[in-house]
Amino acid sequence: MFMAMASSGKKLVAVLQLTANQCKAANFKICESLITDAKKRGAEMVFLPEGFDYIAESSQESAAMSEPLEGTTMTSYRDLAKRLGVWLSLGGFHLKNNCDSRMHNCHVVLNSAGDVVATYAKTHLFDVNIPGKVSLSESRYCIPGTKVAPPVEAPVGKVGLMCCYDLRFPELSGLLAQKGAEILTYPSAFTKVTGEAHWEILLRARAIENQCYVVAAAQAGQHNARRQSYGHSMIVDPWGAILAQCDETPGIALAEIDLERLRDIRRNMPTQSHRRDDLYHLRTAPEVLDESTIEKHDFGGHLISKKEVFFETTLSLAFVNLKPVVPGHSLVIPKRSVKKFNELSSEEMADLFYVVQRVGSMLEKRYGVNSLTIAIQDGYDAGQTVKHLHVHLLPRRPDDFEKDEVYKELESHDKGENRRARTPQEMAAEAVELRLLMYGQPTGNKAAHGTG
Repeated sequence: MFMAMASSGKKLVAVLQLTANQCKAANFKICESLITDAKKRGAEMVFLPEGFDYIAESSQESAAMSEPLEGTTMTSYRDLAKRLGVWLSLGGFHLKNNCDSRMHNCHVVLNSAGDVVATYAKTHLFDVNIPGKVSLSESRYCIPGTKVAPPVEAPVGKVGLMCCYDLRFPELSGLLAQKGAEILTYPSAFTKVTGEAHWEILLRARAIENQCYVVAAAQAGQHNARRQSYGHSMIVDPWGAILAQCDETPGIALAEIDLERLRDIRRNMPTQSHRRDDLYHLRTAPEVLDESTIEKHDFGGHLISKKEVFFETTLSLAFVNLKPVVPGHSLVIPKRSVKKFNELSSEEMADLFYVVQRVGSMLEKRYGVNSLTIAIQDGYDAGQTVKHLHVHLLPRRPDDFEKDEVYKELESHDKGENRRARTPQEMAAEAVELRLLMYGQPTGNKAAHGTG
């Protein structure tokens, strides 16, 4: 294996390679020894492969052996990180899910104090059948993650979290680079067949196209009668050069992370700024928040209490109406204060109408209708009275309005005293009901999925 020692101003990282089996204690002992060695050599962060905790004999055994983050295995690694004063990237931890017989394949990051600072549940599951060579169905015992974790601020740089099969989906690494990642990490257990064909090519491609360091710790060797991994844990620089690499046996490889070199490469070839946002977009799906982030939201000078909000994403929110035209009349707004529709960014627009669609579907079910009026009064002459872009959603019934009379009602419903303003208690009670319908359970109780 190739190794390097850190020079001034640069940070040393290590990839750890092992041949895990179903014995957790034995696997931990091997990892403890290799992590200690890496720390002695100057590594500030050590990256472990997928399945570092164990690789079981069967999918049923794998799920049965899974643990919560508070379990014995993660506690041991937290104690180790604190004792050695080293950051750990623990890829592919078998995270127990109390609501499902399956588990999450979870990438966990610990800081040098032993704290869990980030988690990411693997989003792309390895369901592959290459006749006579490879047959694995990860979805039989794993639940796919639902979030892209933001890059982690670590002493060695901003680290983007992924896991094994994620390597084949460049959109994910592109999103992380867009969000500021400087190091992309792929803890893996590539099969012998797929590793020989694609491992190095894919890792170098991800490094080059994103102008990031790629750190990929891997399993190696024969785990049991049914599983064999390729090995060749690797550290690649942003130009695509392999800085350090293991062979096919347990061990470690070390290399420098030189962020100044990364910045030079990005300055000399600024590919991020050359992207054609007018032709294509790279963005995550809207992120639904479990509960309102602040006590009051500004809505064109009017304060909306969190008690009136029944659905929220990072960019948009939905709330009940002070003077509804019909039962269920709700509003969806962008969080950023904009007066006109053309002021929205493409990301805000996509998020806003994602929320409109979700809320509209819920309102149809709640009020037993199959039609909605969805309207934007885009400017004063269109009837806008609150100077903050908002979308009206009105459940509609047959003959509730003559022809287009509903639009006249919208123009006048919040003017004067022709319609009674509801009390805060009435609005809060409706928001509670709609919130339950949107989330399916009381908010504030995150599922134990470890997606960060």
